[in-house]
Amino acid sequence: MHPLRAYIHRFVPLTEDEWAPLAAGLRMHQLGRKQEFVTQGQAAPELALVLAGACRLYYTRPDGEERTTYFFFENHLMGSYQSCLTGQPSQFSIQALVPTELVTFPYALLRRLFDEYPVYERFGRLLAEYHLLGTDARLTELLLLSPEQRYHALLRSHKTKILERIPQQYVASYLGVTPVSLSRIRARLLSNDAGPM
Repeated sequence: MHPLRAYIHRFVPLTEDEWAPLAAGLRMHQLGRKQEFVTQGQAAPELALVLAGACRLYYTRPDGEERTTYFFFENHLMGSYQSCLTGQPSQFSIQALVPTELVTFPYALLRRLFDEYPVYERFGRLLAEYHLLGTDARLTELLLLSPEQRYHALLRSHKTKILERIPQQYVASYLGVTPVSLSRIRARLLSNDAGPM
């Protein structure tokens, strides 16, 4: 089964006739390290499924500081949904952290399939609910937890790929701390785990 069809199958099954029009619009895309799939300030009309590699979602503040807010790994669907829905320039960038392989398709194609096939409309609703829950969980972490609590939550979560595959500077940004602060948090955690001699 095609990886994108398998991804969609997590939400809804597609018949061959339902899959065919989406399959016809797919395109393979390679990103080099540091290359962007979405660039802040530019329209971003495509979505992509990550087949191999890792990307980060980030924005650049007016003072030039970058803030990383999310990571994408294999079997993650990514894009600037705000830009896809409104046609306006994206407020975020998506950058490959390592050479990354994607399968891409225009959001306009998916929007047309929403109108033509009830199964795609159901997929769109379930996908929106899935992303809303993820966004809500992320906001809850940022608003209600301290940086140290966010790090503990990350350790206990299913997001261990972040700690295993992402450079510390981006993990720190994701947690809302400096790399030095993250090192201190990790040192305190190791010290507490060691316990009294």
